[in-house]
Amino acid sequence: MLDMFRKLKVLVLALISIYNFLSTEAVNGSFPALLAFGDSIVDTGNNNYLLTLMKGNYWPYGRSFDMRMPTGRFGNGRVFSDIIADGLGVKKTLPAYRKLFIAPSDLKTGVCFASGGAGVDPKTNRMLRVLSPKDQVRDFKGYKRKLTAVAGARANNIIANAVFLISEGNNDIGITYFGTGSGLRGMTPNRYTNKLVAWNKQFMKDLYDQGARKFAVMGVIPLGCLPMSRIFLGGFVVWCNFFANRVAQDYNRKLQSGTKSWAGESGFSGAKFVYVDMYNTLMDVINNHRKYGFTNEKNGCCCMITAIVPCPNPDKYVFYDFVHPSEKAYKTISKKLVQDIKTGLA
Repeated sequence: MLDMFRKLKVLVLALISIYNFLSTEAVNGSFPALLAFGDSIVDTGNNNYLLTLMKGNYWPYGRSFDMRMPTGRFGNGRVFSDIIADGLGVKKTLPAYRKLFIAPSDLKTGVCFASGGAGVDPKTNRMLRVLSPKDQVRDFKGYKRKLTAVAGARANNIIANAVFLISEGNNDIGITYFGTGSGLRGMTPNRYTNKLVAWNKQFMKDLYDQGARKFAVMGVIPLGCLPMSRIFLGGFVVWCNFFANRVAQDYNRKLQSGTKSWAGESGFSGAKFVYVDMYNTLMDVINNHRKYGFTNEKNGCCCMITAIVPCPNPDKYVFYDFVHPSEKAYKTISKKLVQDIKTGLA
């Protein structure tokens, strides 16, 4: 009888061990974690801990989030990285790496290294005092040490199978190129987008050298259709900025082409890339906003001259502020994009 009890105890302990392993390393089968890098589209609060004006930790940001409190996310609720983590079955929200405390379970399932206002052009990060690609890679190295401390030998396996979600180029094109007049100093759009793609590739190579293998590379959104772009055209206008959209599309084409070829290069042996089409999915929502339940696709819900008083229902707006989509817009476009990521990186 005693021997049978001991065998039963061993079996129970084994089952518990297997359960813990599956719950922390194979939440959804293929992707144990999501790690996000880049700009405000995916930043979940890292800028809270920087000396920068690029912050989203004040009202009316976060009004749709838990407890209706601002978290540093640039939107009314969850941002794209949160929603992708949820869609992949990893977890509902992705914590910022620079927050003061991160639970061991969150370290195992992923964090965010992105910084609102960041880009791959060094000028962008210096100008806005935000985290450059090198800063984000440095933080990732620190994360690896913390992950090893809580996961031991399994840390490398978590990183190798995690989805690396990368959003770069929005601020480089929208702020550095158009906002500072780089295009007026002999830098043609074609040349600039070539440089951006090369910088982006180097960023991913730096992450690859640290163990990354599964890259979900986001294109830029329709920069010419942002509420701020419409204001620059002369107020609350019907049409989008055609030239800004052309440059965004040019960059996206080159980036998408890169994601198809980089995996075949010796420098990225064993890596997988999938292009995340932010431009066309969001443009579809803008052009067919009523079909998706929105009533306003041109103006931001808050934080603009044309929206000094925040709108009563952010879910009716494609954009929450002057440049950032609302949580509902992110949810709407993510339905297709989550499937693209699953298919491309499985």
